[in-house]
Amino acid sequence: MSALKGLRIVELAESVAGEYCGKLLADFGADVVKVERPGRGSPTRAMAPLIDGESVVFAYLNTNKRSVVLDRITDAEAVDALVASADAVIDDHDPEWAAEAYRRHPAVVFCSVTAYGRGASPAAQNARSSTVFHSSGWGFHTPSHADPARPPLQAPGRLLTDYEAGLDAAMCVAACLYSRPRCGAGEFVDISQQAVLVSRADCILGRFLSGEIAPENTRDDFDQQGPASFFACADGHVYLYMTSGTHWANLKVLMDHPAWLDDFDEDWLEFSVTAEKVATFHRGFAGWIRDRRRETVAEQAQRAGVPLVPVNDADDLHRSPQYRHRGFFRDVTHPVLGVGRHPTVPYLMSASPADITCAAPALGRHTSEVLGERRTVRPAPVHAPPATERGGPLAGVRVVELTKVWAGPYAGKLLAFLGAEVIKVESAARPEEMRAYGGTDVNHAPYFLSINPEILSVDLDIKTPDGMARLRDLIARSDIVLNNLRPGAMERQGLGYRDLTAVRPDIISVSIKMWGNDGPLGYQTGYAPCFAALAGLASLVGYEGGPPLGASMRYGDSTVGAAAALAAVAALLHRERTGEGQFVDVSAVEVLSSMIGDTLLAHDLTGRVPTPEGNRHPDMAPHGCYPCTGGDWVSIAVAGDAEWSALCAALGAADLAADERYRTTTDRLRHAAALDAELARITSGLDAAPLARRLHDAGVPAAKSATALDVIGDERLWERGLYRIVTDHREGARPVLGPSWRMARDPARIEHGAPDLGEHNDYVFDDILGAQEMR
Repeated sequence: MSALKGLRIVELAESVAGEYCGKLLADFGADVVKVERPGRGSPTRAMAPLIDGESVVFAYLNTNKRSVVLDRITDAEAVDALVASADAVIDDHDPEWAAEAYRRHPAVVFCSVTAYGRGASPAAQNARSSTVFHSSGWGFHTPSHADPARPPLQAPGRLLTDYEAGLDAAMCVAACLYSRPRCGAGEFVDISQQAVLVSRADCILGRFLSGEIAPENTRDDFDQQGPASFFACADGHVYLYMTSGTHWANLKVLMDHPAWLDDFDEDWLEFSVTAEKVATFHRGFAGWIRDRRRETVAEQAQRAGVPLVPVNDADDLHRSPQYRHRGFFRDVTHPVLGVGRHPTVPYLMSASPADITCAAPALGRHTSEVLGERRTVRPAPVHAPPATERGGPLAGVRVVELTKVWAGPYAGKLLAFLGAEVIKVESAARPEEMRAYGGTDVNHAPYFLSINPEILSVDLDIKTPDGMARLRDLIARSDIVLNNLRPGAMERQGLGYRDLTAVRPDIISVSIKMWGNDGPLGYQTGYAPCFAALAGLASLVGYEGGPPLGASMRYGDSTVGAAAALAAVAALLHRERTGEGQFVDVSAVEVLSSMIGDTLLAHDLTGRVPTPEGNRHPDMAPHGCYPCTGGDWVSIAVAGDAEWSALCAALGAADLAADERYRTTTDRLRHAAALDAELARITSGLDAAPLARRLHDAGVPAAKSATALDVIGDERLWERGLYRIVTDHREGARPVLGPSWRMARDPARIEHGAPDLGEHNDYVFDDILGAQEMR
């Protein structure tokens, strides 16, 4: 049985973010009813690429949905009746409309997904994926190790901003649907796309926000020191990630100890990285790898314990034996596009698998069918909601977290932000890895402090019989076990899924691995930049005609964590309705491939392998990042002739407005390079922030490409409560990044910072385990 079967989601959204939220919920079996405008339907039906008049983007985003044609103004009564029949509603228009609809229908979960969330001006909400990406700070820091003279780049796949927001929206909707029968009430969820992206950088921004590290306010603020980079080889490119002494020792074995490596100290990666040493290493390694084939050398490297991976493109993914083994692509027959291999979901669920059962619908295909249905939703409490101090839709849910570094802890943090009690299991002998980086001791480590607010810590050495016994007792009293340990580690410790079901039959076990838990490549391990290289993202980021440069090397881990959190909440919903737990197998690489799902489908349908496009966009021109004074940049994205005229007027560029080369969108796309050069000449003498305000006030989507300091000082984010002041007994008051969403009825309280190691031993041993033992 699908996790959301029998639940109705009414999708009023017309943007990619809202439609992706609906797609994720439809994948879990929800009946997603898409309301479209008469005549032309959703704007995404016109998005490039088009094949025989059909949009590949729309086809990807709208599988498993039903289409109803209604005008929100002239058919307002019918729309309201449809809303009243829903369990949840997804909207992306004026958030005030959704808030008012929630007041009329308090039993329904309403989710509003907009560029900057409720309270932002209409001018600011007129945004594009690229301008929001740049306002979040990710754009300024893409690619890593950037040439400051060349423009920052758009996100891989053009729609990553929208997919990230849709992911958080789906997670929040699912969480509220989980709590709805318990309390008999709906919720109003306000999602800001900008806040979602900023929250994905918690590991980096958290250190800057607290003042523990001062950003240089340059384009390398998100980078890591060291030689991690892309290298050309005989048949493409590989990505090498190397940050530790272990990596260095293993690499020397892989390379058969060439003499030039002896010039480096054994611990240089930890203590003496310099630009000169990195350049020397790059030259030597580039010569060694140049004539080797990427698949062969990557397999040798993985066997040797070196995080080196091939840089895959869309064609590689469609031929991947790993993806074939896991069934990541599924054939879907569309009446116009024919058979296309659609990317599915990045999590295999043992009891409630997600699936694509039908292609995107024709416009209005289900209007009569849906409007003829009679469905009244009157949720009543199944049982009293759990009494917890923090609140939130997951109040009463307990999570045991066996995670490290970023992806797993980020998933735990999101569940905690939704109200779950998340208990991190670690020990003084083996503390969580992030406690070792950048701080004075294990309780003052900036990375750890940034990622782990509202988490509890228990000191349990599970290498000992007593520690393992106590862990099993804790699991028996928990709902979810979350891990991102190395392949096979859980099973070797007697904590595989079958072992866990012996402790608690309805347990939900969520596992995060680079490739997932099985398949021919399941043994491999890596880090976020490796995920992006393998998943096809890195091959899309670069300047036209140049090599792959990849997104920011910090991108990936938190997205994987968000996908794992969504899958965990879906599994909770399934268990609540069936009493059945399950194993959730998350593949980090598949998560990132899902962030370019439309691009992969377009490749399959057209045969064209996508390559780096700089800042080009198939539907918009100008679309790019343009230089301003002081080393700043401004992102501009113009769709249509009205916005083009407004841009020229705002810039005082009558000559551009009169130029026949730029008269229509088609003309501007044809002469995009010349147009970019003209705009760069104009913007180079202007200040980025005032220019961005002037443009969006004129109706032109624009944003300053935000530096780290810009993001930290963004008043809109402070007003939303993305930045929270929390307390802990070591640091006192400190700012952290909170959730990207706001909930109107029952948000979880977020008041505590990351825990000291073992800070909650007494609570776990006495209140949880001790209380149970006394019964």
